Amino acid sequence: MVEENSCVAVYDNHLQAEEAVRQLLAKGFEAGKLSIVGKGYQREEHPIGFYNTGERMKFWGAQGAFWGGLWGLLLGAAFFWVPGLGTVVIAGPLVSAFVTALEGAAVVGGLSALGAALYSIGIPKDSIIRYETAIKSDHYLLIVHGDQSEVERAHDVLAGGDARDVTIHLS
Repeated sequence: MVEENSCVAVYDNHLQAEEAVRQLLAKGFEAGKLSIVGKGYQREEHPIGFYNTGERMKFWGAQGAFWGGLWGLLLGAAFFWVPGLGTVVIAGPLVSAFVTALEGAAVVGGLSALGAALYSIGIPKDSIIRYETAIKSDHYLLIVHGDQSEVERAHDVLAGGDARDVTIHLS
């Protein structure tokens, strides 16, 4: 179960998001409490592929090194096509919340499946709209799940970096 307290940071590009993950890991945060969400870039002339080899999902195409590297650090990874957003790639514990939202058809108040997953971990609806807009604009979300002190500590680490926005959501 994903904890309902979170710190969400929005990054302009995958390099900034990956560096933030590495900073958090270096500061002692558990990889199992980090999630990242971004668009899976797909071009007709350069299709992106995904496949699973045992416990590791492989990815190739645009930004393959980025997602492949994160999947080596974070637990769980998946890709989904979300109406209005396109292909979305998720790594970390948010995958479970997303799958639960899909399986239970837990679309809350007109939210997408991604919005329902974010809502299920305690993100308020007004923030969900902001985060979905960020993903549509090719930004990345980094989410730190944990108790209040963990998410406050994550905020302190992330606020000093390249994030365009860092917000704490407490249940």
